[in-house]
Amino acid sequence: MAQENDIVLIYFEDQPAGFARIEAIAPDVKKDWYHVKLLLLQVPLQTVTWILRDVYINGEEFTMGGNRMRLEKVEAPPEAEPEPQQEETKETPTKDERKTDKDAKVVALWDHDKKK
Repeated sequence: MAQENDIVLIYFEDQPAGFARIEAIAPDVKKDWYHVKLLLLQVPLQTVTWILRDVYINGEEFTMGGNRMRLEKVEAPPEAEPEPQQEETKETPTKDERKTDKDAKVVALWDHDKKK
């Protein structure tokens, strides 16, 4: 079952509609039903409280206002293993091999005097 602080993807009519973080899960007076407080991760942020059965929190489809809905817990993808670094075969050019342009001029913008 998804728990507090889990991120869930909300599906509306089988289409991903947005993400939410589960802020709180509190039992309802009816057995196997819960008040699920969700922080909708959108601009502006908004919180909603849905009354859901435990199976709905686990990802089973339900209806809300006649529309099919589903929550899917989001898991971070596994980190990819870093590729081994290949040694660079090209050597650093010597001072004589470096290209230079003796006519190039560098102007520092912050030292430039403004004449009016």
